[in-house]
Amino acid sequence: MTPPPQPHTFRSVLPVLALCCLAVFFDGMDVNIYGAVMPHMLDDTGLGLTPGTAGTIGSWTTFGMLIGALTAGNMTDWLGRRPLLVASITLFSLGSALCAVAGSPAAFGAGRFVAGLGLGGLMPLCLAMVMEFAPPRRAALTTGLLMTSYHAGGMAATALGLTLAPAAGWRWVFWAGALPAVVAVPLLLKLLPESPGVLLARGERTRAEAVADRYGLPRPTAVEAPAAGAKGRFEAVLALFRPESRWATPLLWLASFCGLLLVYGVSTWLPQLMRASGYGLTSSVSFLLVINAGGIVGMLIAGRTADRFGAVRVSAVWFVLTAVGALLLKAHLPLGITYVVVAVTGVWLFSAQVMVYAATNTLYRGSERAAGLGWVTGVGRTGAVVGPWLGGVLAANGNEGWGFTAFALAGLVGAVAISLVPLAARLGAGRARRAETSAAVA
Repeated sequence: MTPPPQPHTFRSVLPVLALCCLAVFFDGMDVNIYGAVMPHMLDDTGLGLTPGTAGTIGSWTTFGMLIGALTAGNMTDWLGRRPLLVASITLFSLGSALCAVAGSPAAFGAGRFVAGLGLGGLMPLCLAMVMEFAPPRRAALTTGLLMTSYHAGGMAATALGLTLAPAAGWRWVFWAGALPAVVAVPLLLKLLPESPGVLLARGERTRAEAVADRYGLPRPTAVEAPAAGAKGRFEAVLALFRPESRWATPLLWLASFCGLLLVYGVSTWLPQLMRASGYGLTSSVSFLLVINAGGIVGMLIAGRTADRFGAVRVSAVWFVLTAVGALLLKAHLPLGITYVVVAVTGVWLFSAQVMVYAATNTLYRGSERAAGLGWVTGVGRTGAVVGPWLGGVLAANGNEGWGFTAFALAGLVGAVAISLVPLAARLGAGRARRAETSAAVA
């Protein structure tokens, strides 16, 4: 006898949210490991790493993430969420192991590129999963909770940089980054459900309805399911430019570019920028721990606030506040005040970008969501490429102070871009209705 469907409540998404949080925790740890140990790597004369090369390697990582995000976002509706999520974790664990044994900057950069392929695919997959399983009115809150685990992973990476790197060397920190393949992969294979929409697209209606009933989701329909085959994946991308979203989609991409420039630029270069400003090595690395702690608080605040006032409004305000925080960090303040400024900047910085992701949930239909998230994160990864590269160029030329100015400008541009998304969507929808009316009259 088939069990009755469960109610679709926030509690019903918790099993999926917990598993995705585990995956994103390791994602955050791997992304932040590089910044946490960079001062130690620059002091390792045997490796031969320079500030300019360090910035270039950071961009290799995020270039790999760009490829991974676009690939996963466009293949997930064909191969399934769970297999690609497992492959992503395996890839960035392998990349971390390659970094641990690297004997030159080139070999180390290759390892970070491999890790980037996995890291880029993981985030849009987890975001698509929790948005699909979450109640509609709790999508922003669920997204915020998911991203708190990213910052918990960043704090874990910083703790490893503060304790393990000085005692045993920076290579052991990267060996710790290979643990996800051992810890997370078996749990995901055993416990994570597949997307009901993907199952329906494969023709597995019985399984799709069983998963939907188990987690309290509405049973998927053919309209909500992604189209199968290469043609379906191409149509999903074209749907991002239907009249209602034709102009809103590029604005989301621009906002994501600015947000990820901030996230990865700061995660990679904050310790070194603060060290160049005159702070000690331990304090400089500690700032990365503090800004991620602020990020956790920010996710909890932003998620609940966005469910009430809208993800677009929250993202725009958060971007502006991030710009203010970046400008304050440019000044050499007393150490205690600097810690407070770094923590408060973390509250705004990371969740500004996450609310861009939450905004896609209001723009795209269910059958377009995975492709939409994949392209928003994928195109945004160009910002993640530019951020570390820009920090490296400035550091190599002794202009570290300009890094905070660049981050402030990115925050202001991101605020303008995300603010214009609702207007662009309304204008596009109006044009589409007028065109339909004209066609009907004709």
